[in-house]
Amino acid sequence: MNEPLPIRPQRERKPDWIRVKAPTSHGFNETRQLMRRLNLATVCEEAACPNIGECWTKKHATVMILGDVCTRACAFCNVKTGMPRAVDALEPQHVADAAAELGLTHIVVTSVDRDDLKDGGAGQFVKVIEALRRTTPSTTIEILTPDFRNKADSALEAIVAARPDVYNHNLETVPRLYPTIRPGARYYASLRLLEQVKRLDPSIFTKSGVMVGLGEERLEVHQVMDDMRSAQIDFLTMGQYLQPTPKHAKVAEFVTPQAFAAYGSIARAKGFLQVAATPLTRSSYHAGDDFERMRAAREAQLKTNRAPA
Repeated sequence: MNEPLPIRPQRERKPDWIRVKAPTSHGFNETRQLMRRLNLATVCEEAACPNIGECWTKKHATVMILGDVCTRACAFCNVKTGMPRAVDALEPQHVADAAAELGLTHIVVTSVDRDDLKDGGAGQFVKVIEALRRTTPSTTIEILTPDFRNKADSALEAIVAARPDVYNHNLETVPRLYPTIRPGARYYASLRLLEQVKRLDPSIFTKSGVMVGLGEERLEVHQVMDDMRSAQIDFLTMGQYLQPTPKHAKVAEFVTPQAFAAYGSIARAKGFLQVAATPLTRSSYHAGDDFERMRAAREAQLKTNRAPA
């Protein structure tokens, strides 16, 4: 007698507001070919970003330096975990060449965690910033770094001295969920990292993001906003968590667009210069446009502060 076939657990159907079309455009394929030719990894691919079709069609890609293998194993992240390869000495110039060929006015550069490196990979961020300044001097630079666990002070000093335009580091979730969602990191260490960037150079914009739908409570999210503002973070991003594979943390809730709009209103009232809060928001989604809005908001704020009483 034949054994019955095992029943595969069905993944929860996504609501209409979270679905996106599969990427098929000519621009998408050109961007992918460029990344392969320059031997560059992208967080767009490695983290299975839902916006990859839209962004790559517009020739916007978020480069992921220091390889595509991470030394951490966060419950939400689709990037491979293991022992990374040696750092590619050609990578900084390849990133700059990609920015030039894509005609980027704003670039976002992120990385895997590299706990195996003495500086956590900070030196490679510095080299990438320097290569971009040489090759595409008009391109504004946004970096999205790991937490540089046990190496943060020296890593930050080196990177801040290279003067990126935006320093981004994501808190990801509320403190209560760190042990299960982000076990290799510490919430208050990440918060202090962003606070230290402002202390070293107040002119650098700071940015951080959280995912919702992991089981957090509304008031916990409000407290994270307050913590961010206490650390003088300028820009908050907030998006829906999506389960990359059945092995990753499950989605506890699909947060409605209306709830995101409410979160956004509260965040603006708390004083962030820029807020992006929608189901499909990701750290680098529309980052260039958002940077211009944030820069304009700071200029307006400075003019108000300079105006005679």
